[in-house]
Amino acid sequence: MKLDDLLGEYYELEQQLADPDVHADPGRARSLGKRYSQLTPVIAAYRELQQVESDLEAAHELAVEDRSFGEEAERLEGERERLTERLRVLLVPRDPADDKNVILEVKAGEGGEESALFAGDLVRMYLRYAEHRGWKTEVIDSTASDLGGYKDITIAFKNKGTPEPGEGVWPRLKFEGGVHRVQRVPVTESQGRIHTSAAGVLVVPEAEDIEVEIHENDLRVDVYRSSGPGGQSVNTTDSAVRITHLPSGIVVSCQNEKSQLQNKEQAMRILRARLYAEAQASADAEAAAERKSQVRTVDRSERVRTYNFPENRISDHRVGYKAYNLDQVLDGDLDGVLQALIDADTTERLEQAQS
Repeated sequence: MKLDDLLGEYYELEQQLADPDVHADPGRARSLGKRYSQLTPVIAAYRELQQVESDLEAAHELAVEDRSFGEEAERLEGERERLTERLRVLLVPRDPADDKNVILEVKAGEGGEESALFAGDLVRMYLRYAEHRGWKTEVIDSTASDLGGYKDITIAFKNKGTPEPGEGVWPRLKFEGGVHRVQRVPVTESQGRIHTSAAGVLVVPEAEDIEVEIHENDLRVDVYRSSGPGGQSVNTTDSAVRITHLPSGIVVSCQNEKSQLQNKEQAMRILRARLYAEAQASADAEAAAERKSQVRTVDRSERVRTYNFPENRISDHRVGYKAYNLDQVLDGDLDGVLQALIDADTTERLEQAQS
């Protein structure tokens, strides 16, 4: 969309949001407000660029009589380049899920108990990162391992308010999907040998009820008794729920809540997110490629990232990123590796928009 069109849309939104009748319909007001918030950074950058270009023109004129304005003109030239690049990035077509919350799943894979412990490390890393970002988190379901790791865990990550473009939960976490490999001496290893194990991460945008239609006739709901680490029973009633979506074959289960109804609600939440992601993937070729990159089987050979403890090294194999601050990354300092992935995606989107 051209900048002139966005300006027109922005001014029209301002007028609509100033109309009291619009706010009589909360749903419409929320939708208009959301779009207005999305456009605000674009318009702000454009207005700032206009002001800088005006100041730059004046500085060039004044520099003819006073050389000191030449330095100001140089500074403004740099500012114009910065704002032009920012506006160019802001105008890149957005991912339709950019404002959505995220459901992230971590599953232990090859490596037995060591893999479950590594899954626990990944979970703590994501939770610490969310804490740094001011996001809300909610554990939807989990199965702990004997030594304190996770066989599998599902967590919701929620935006705080309306995020700036590129700063929301989905834009920051959507590239985490795939197989994460760890190289270290396991706590269960008595000989001090380095082992390699893996855990799988799946990331999907959380869908609202109105975005995904699910028919009861398409569901098979099974109930069973919840169990804890080592298979021990933690509940004397059949409160755990497993839902199979027959048309797609997707299976989700929940056992963390105390009642069968609560577990079913949480399982439906995960199912909606997965169906939404599949619908997006089939409707959009780019989303399909992104979805395929999130490996469904935890195979060490299909890795997206390696965490090497002996060298304190983290490597992302998709963009060639490498850094020697693994300890800080695991403590939630993820911005470096995430920004490398975001920058690569932005460059690709810019190329596609210009082609």
